[in-house]
Amino acid sequence: MFIHFSIFMIIFKKKDSKFDQNSYDNFFHSIENNLRELGFGDVTVNKKMKEFNKILYDILLKLDLSKENGKNFLLNTDLISKYFESLNSKETNNLSHFGDYIKNFFNYCFELPLNNMLDKAINFKY
Repeated sequence: MFIHFSIFMIIFKKKDSKFDQNSYDNFFHSIENNLRELGFGDVTVNKKMKEFNKILYDILLKLDLSKENGKNFLLNTDLISKYFESLNSKETNNLSHFGDYIKNFFNYCFELPLNNMLDKAINFKY
């Protein structure tokens, strides 16, 4: 979820537009509500939300290695390996496949108009 959400935010920045605060708030409210439904208490929920916020910003700041604006997207595979250790297997090409998926998702979303990108991204097929 955080990688996809970060891609949305990166695209908004590359298109010189401000990401909607309500979308950000709703995203984290949904996570918080799910944690509470799972039975976690206030202290645990607050601790996990703080951790999740750090993870989101780590991904957001390091996911795209291209520092230029525009359609270019250079995936940080070290970051992906950090959060998805199972993709590091040398016997499989999982990291490469996952990288292709993320790049294709970025390209698909980049072509969408900003005002309906969040809705249309659900229809992405790889």
